[in-house]
Amino acid sequence: MKPTVRLLLSHPTHFIALGFGSGLSPKAPGTAGTLAAWLLYPLLHTLLDSWAMAAFLVAAFAFGIIACTRTGRALGVADHGAVVWDEIVAFWLVLWLTPPTLVWQALAFTLFRFFDIVKPPPIHWVDARTRDGFGVMVDDLLAAGYALLVLALTVRLLGD
Repeated sequence: MKPTVRLLLSHPTHFIALGFGSGLSPKAPGTAGTLAAWLLYPLLHTLLDSWAMAAFLVAAFAFGIIACTRTGRALGVADHGAVVWDEIVAFWLVLWLTPPTLVWQALAFTLFRFFDIVKPPPIHWVDARTRDGFGVMVDDLLAAGYALLVLALTVRLLGD
């Protein structure tokens, strides 16, 4: 089934799982979802202190399991490309832990997309063996971990 605006608006879980519509992008919906996350992050950062942000990310991950499962079933594919809530939540985590400059955020974006697309071990293994919303959410969390590791090493090497 091809995701449509009709599906997007048919239930709140679909609206969330499809990244507020960013997942309906005809080209590179995962990248579109990650860009949507980047655009929305300043609002979150302004509204939430560190503890609230941590709690929000945990809640967004947990809700994502439900939303991605429901939307994947509606689409007939557990990890349909239009389901981008996983990219959004994972990239919010990356941005939260990234130095707050455009250069660092651009590097974070590039690294996150690279690891999400390439899926180095164990991401590929987890992606192939987990089902439904949990699998959808966790592989992007692992990609975020790789991106954060490379960012931390880069910050350490550059002394920024």
